[in-house]
Amino acid sequence: MTAEEAKSAIEQLSAKIRHYNHQYYQNSVSEVSDYEFDQLLEQLVQLEEQYPQYRYPDSPSQRVGGTITKDFEPVYHTYPMLSLSNTYSEEELTEFDQRVTRSLPAQAYEYFCELKFDGVAISLRYEDGLLTLAATRGDGVRGDDITANAKTIRSLPLRVKADNLPPTFEVRGEVFMPRSVFDQLNQEREASSEALLANPRNTTSGTLKMQDSSVVAQRKLDCYLYSLATDGIHVETHQKAIAQLEKWGFQVSPTYRKCESIEEVFRYINDWEEKRRELPLDTDGIVIKVNSTQQQKLLGSTAKSPRWAIAYKYKTQSAVTVLRNITYQVGRTGAITPVANLEPVALAGTVVKRASLYNADEIDRLGIRCGDTVSVEKGGEIIPKITGVDTSRRAAQSQPIQYITHCPECNTSLIRQEGEAVHFCPNQTGCPPQIKGRIEHFIQRNAMNIDSMGKETVALFYEQGLVQNADDLYHLSFDDIYALEGFKEQATQNILNGIEASKQIPFPRVLFALGIRYVGRTVAEKLAEHFSSIDLLAIASHEQLIEVPEIGERIAQSVLEYFSDPENQQLVSELKQAGLQFSLQIDNQNSENQVLSGKTFVVSGVFEQFSREEIKEKIKLHGGKVLSSVSAKLDFLLAGTNMGPAKRKKAESLDVQIISEGDFLAMLD
Repeated sequence: MTAEEAKSAIEQLSAKIRHYNHQYYQNSVSEVSDYEFDQLLEQLVQLEEQYPQYRYPDSPSQRVGGTITKDFEPVYHTYPMLSLSNTYSEEELTEFDQRVTRSLPAQAYEYFCELKFDGVAISLRYEDGLLTLAATRGDGVRGDDITANAKTIRSLPLRVKADNLPPTFEVRGEVFMPRSVFDQLNQEREASSEALLANPRNTTSGTLKMQDSSVVAQRKLDCYLYSLATDGIHVETHQKAIAQLEKWGFQVSPTYRKCESIEEVFRYINDWEEKRRELPLDTDGIVIKVNSTQQQKLLGSTAKSPRWAIAYKYKTQSAVTVLRNITYQVGRTGAITPVANLEPVALAGTVVKRASLYNADEIDRLGIRCGDTVSVEKGGEIIPKITGVDTSRRAAQSQPIQYITHCPECNTSLIRQEGEAVHFCPNQTGCPPQIKGRIEHFIQRNAMNIDSMGKETVALFYEQGLVQNADDLYHLSFDDIYALEGFKEQATQNILNGIEASKQIPFPRVLFALGIRYVGRTVAEKLAEHFSSIDLLAIASHEQLIEVPEIGERIAQSVLEYFSDPENQQLVSELKQAGLQFSLQIDNQNSENQVLSGKTFVVSGVFEQFSREEIKEKIKLHGGKVLSSVSAKLDFLLAGTNMGPAKRKKAESLDVQIISEGDFLAMLD
C-alpha cells in the first residue's frame, strides 16, 4: 500500500466509523454489530500505526486510548463551574420560586427542568470545532486536564462540523458509568478477588483520573451534555442552548421539560421519582433553571452558586426489616464474606432478602446482632447495605455476634493478614468452594471462554472426581463425560470442542484465567505485554514488576507469591504441556527493525516532526519501551522543547543520557 492509498483508506474508515458512532449515539440506531464496529476501529488503528503522519487529532482511533498521563495539569475555567444549592423539600422549592418572583418584578418567567445525573461534571473546550481541552470541575475555578481520558468517551464529538460555529466555545456535562458496565466491572473484580467498587459515581471519578487512557477506554464511560458557554453566539433561553447542542451532535438526555410554573415543576419531579429507575444510569434529583438567559443575568450568582438554579434531591429510599441470621460465603481465593439474611422487604423497586456485611470490622462497627431491627438502603441505589440498627427494639436475650474462626466449608482455621480486613481460609487445595471457584473463573467468557461448560457442570465434574484443577480439563475423555447422567453425545462433544478451542486463547487471557489474586483483565494485559511470556513473568523481580505501568506493591507481591508456590508452578507446567498460549504472538510483518530492543525511554516536551504519541509508537515499533518517569534504570530521556525542568534535572542527577529528536532519528538509522 502506498502512502496515498493509506491516506485514502484512513479517511474512508474514519468517515464510516464516525457515521456509525453518530447513528448509535444520536439516533439510537445500530447499523453494525459491536464486533464489526470494533474490527473497523482496529483496522484504522493499525493503518495509523504504519502511517502516523495521517493520524489526526479528531481520528476515531483516539477513542481507544493509549496515552499515559503521570500528572494531570491544572487548568483555569474560562467560565466558572459553580455548584448548585440543594434542597430535599418542596417547601424550599416554593421559597426559591418566591425569591425569583421578587427579583423579577412584573416579569413572566419559566423554568427548564433536567434530571440530575449521578456522575462527574466535565467542561469541554472546542476551538475551530476541534476538542482541545477536557477538564474536571475542581474547585469551580480551576480543574484538572483530563483531555486524553475524555477522548475515549465515544459519545463525545472529537470535532464539531456545523455552519456559523463560534471560533471557541465550551460545553458542560456529566460523565457517568452505565449500571450494566458497573455491574460487569464488579463481576470481573470479584473474579479477581479485588475489592468491589461501591457505586458508579465514585468509579467514574476514579476512572477519569487513571494514568492509562487505554484502561479508561475499556471502562466504557458515557456523557450527557447540559450547558453551552460561549461569547461567540447569543441564545435567548437555556432551551435553545440545549437545542443547539443537539444540532451540533452532542448527546443530550431527552428527559428534560420546560415548565411554565412551579406547580409544573412539582409534576415533573413526581413523574420521574419512580420512572428514573428505568434509566441505564443513576440519578439523584432534578435541576431547575430559569429558562431565559437574560433573566439569569439579572438574578446573578453568589460566590458559590447561581441564584437562577437549584437542585432538588430525591431522598434515599430506605426500609426497615429484621436480620434473621448471618451466613458466611467462601470465595475462590478463600476470602470469607459475611452475608446478612433479612426478612424480605420491598426497596427501590426490588425485594431485598440479603445484604453484604463485608467483613468482621463492619459487623463490629454496626454493633449488629441476629434478630435486630435494621435499616437497609441501596448504596448508590444498587447494592443493598445495612445502615443502622434500632437497639430500642432489641430482644433482651440477644448476644453479640462472634465471628467464625473456622472455614464453614472445610473447617480449616481462618487467618487474617496484617493490614487486611478480610479473613481467609488458607486451605486452597482442599476447600471445595475454592477449588470449584478457581475452575469456574478459568472457564469464564473473559478467560478461557469454554462456553459449553457452566457452574453446574464444574460442580458435577468435581463431585465425580474428574476435575480437581484447571489442568484436569485437558485430560477429560469422551467416555469420562458421556458416562455422566444427563450427557448425550452432542453435549459431550460440545464440551470437548470448547476445551480444545481454548488452546488458541491468547496469553493475556490465559494469564487472567490463572486467577492470580489482584490480577484482573487489565493487569493481566499489562503484565503480558511487558514480559511477553509466562517464563519471563515467573522470574521477574519485585523491582521489575513495579516498573510496569499501573502495577503497585500489592499486585507485585501477589505475583511473586503465586509463582513461588510449587503447586502453581506445577499447574502452569501442566497447562503448557496441554498446549495453552503462554507467550505473545508477535506479528513480524508489522514490526520494524528492533534497533531499540532492550532500551527504555521517557519522552517529554514538544517535537518538530512528530507528536509525543507518534514518537512513543516509533519507540515501541523498534523494540524499545516507554516509561512514565525518570529513574536510575532509564536509558534515555528524549527531550523536546518546553520540557519540564524537573525531569531534566533528575535525569542529570542520575547520569541518564538526554537526547534530542535529531539524536533519536539518528538512532533509528
